[in-house]
Formats: sequence, structure tokens, C-alpha cells
Amino acid sequence: MSLFVILKFIHVLSSMIAFGTNVTYNLLLANAIRHPETTIFALKTIKLLDSRLANPAYGVALLAGMAMVFTVPFPITTPWILASIVLYLTIAALGIKVYAPTFRQQLKLAETEGTQSSSYIKTAQKGKNLIFLVTFLVAIIIYLMVAKPPLWSSWF
Repeated sequence: MSLFVILKFIHVLSSMIAFGTNVTYNLLLANAIRHPETTIFALKTIKLLDSRLANPAYGVALLAGMAMVFTVPFPITTPWILASIVLYLTIAALGIKVYAPTFRQQLKLAETEGTQSSSYIKTAQKGKNLIFLVTFLVAIIIYLMVAKPPLWSSWF
């Protein structure tokens, strides 16, 4: 088995784990809306899944993907690779600078003010929107990785 195949397997598996974990967040939060008494448990579960499963898997996906770039004839400037890296960095920045602080605030408000307070509801909506945005952007990366569209190279 070639190094490329091993790296590709690691890249795909870690991407599946990361993306699949992110998709579950919406299910956990939707269930918490129907059963408010489970909200703090749902938020703490999301925090655990994010720190122990999704984020490490995204890191492994990046490392395996970058390693693949150096083992195959696709330069890093290949449009679908470059676009994916830009999206990845955008998602990472959103996660660190916007989503993580919003999520910490959401959990704090759920614990201190409850899930019916206007502050919690406003923060929870912002968090929900961010989860959707990040999930959508990751889906675009997956599309780029699978379809390998020519993007702007066909424009020149």
C-alpha cells in the first residue's frame, strides 16, 4: 500500500469523524429545545465532542491533507486545494474568535440565567447560526475535495 493511500485514508476518515461530529450538534440542540432540562447536558456534551473528537480530527485531516500534497502531483496552488485551505483557515478563525467565545457564553448563561432568559436565547441563536455556517463551509470543502472542480483555472 502506498503512502498516498494511507494518507488519503487518514484524511478521509478524520474528515468524516470531524464533520459527522459537527452535524450531531444541531441534533443535540434541537433535542434540548424540546426538552429544556437537557440543555446544560447537551452543551457540555457538545463541548466534550468538540474538544476531544471534532477539533483533533480536523487537525489530523489538515495534516494528512498537507502531507498528501507533497506525495502527489497536485501543487498546493491547485485551485480546489487552495480554496479548501482558505476555507479551512476561515473556519478555524471563526471557531477560535467567534464560535468558542459565543459557546462559552451560551453555556454560562444556561447555567446562571436559565434557557428562557433573553440573553441565553439571543446567544443560543447566534451559536446555532455559527454552527450552521461552519457546517456549511465544511460541506463546501468536502465538495471541493471530492469533485476537484477547476474553479478559476478555467477562467484564464
